[in-house]
Amino acid sequence: MKLYPIETGRFKLDGGAMFGVVPKPIWQKTNPADSNNRINMAMRCLLIEDESRLILVDNGLGHKYNEKFKGLYDVDNEHSSLEKSLHALGFSPDDITDVIFTHLHFDHCGGSTAWNPMKERHELVFENAIHWVQKKHVEWALNPNPREKASFYAENILPIVESGNLRMLDGETELFPNIALKVVNGHTEAQQLPFISYKGKQILFVADLFPSAGHLPLPYVMGYDTRPLLTLAEREKILPQLVEEEIVIFYEHDPINECGTVIRNEKGAYTQGISLKLSDL
Repeated sequence: MKLYPIETGRFKLDGGAMFGVVPKPIWQKTNPADSNNRINMAMRCLLIEDESRLILVDNGLGHKYNEKFKGLYDVDNEHSSLEKSLHALGFSPDDITDVIFTHLHFDHCGGSTAWNPMKERHELVFENAIHWVQKKHVEWALNPNPREKASFYAENILPIVESGNLRMLDGETELFPNIALKVVNGHTEAQQLPFISYKGKQILFVADLFPSAGHLPLPYVMGYDTRPLLTLAEREKILPQLVEEEIVIFYEHDPINECGTVIRNEKGAYTQGISLKLSDL
């Protein structure tokens, strides 16, 4: 098995929304904001090359957005895009055999579809791939609540549903050898986090459970989460395991840290231990 980080670009989100009840003087120490109070966000995906499979975990937001959207989120995927990152490794979208979605918010699945040449409809980017997502989450995304509706775009989801390439899962499972899926429900219904055994290490793709290293302290829960108290309970359960088992976490949104370990400091707070890259493992 080989693992590769896949950079698909950067965007920005409101820092207050990203840190919920945590005061700005605290969170801006690790995640400084711009003049519009937005913080930098990576859209870092994971490519897993394992025997006959080439598996992509999430795929950024793609290129379908208009200028208004680009300005609102300060999108930059010209310098590092999904296509460039794949090509740099000698792969193309046609080589992808499987796409694992953590969830279907636009910054995690938007790269799955693109305009056809005449801009008449949206087509699958990974035409040869099976797309994996939790059944409960698909149902949730297709019938969104008013609070979360702005994160689910029909053009990202419906072409996958209608393609015949979608496979829906029912709860936690070992999807492939050395790749299990953990399900959490605080951020959104049935977010699935890949748990990967690699070179004697355990790696957890944390997606939006811990968007950045600055979010490791227990109460640093996003305002975007639909069930923040459930997120708190999920973190409270998994953080001791991350420390005790020295699990490496792979950050999707941290603009600086690709991977890292978790420690508990002298005050009892959870924080980043060692910042790592996959190439260090």
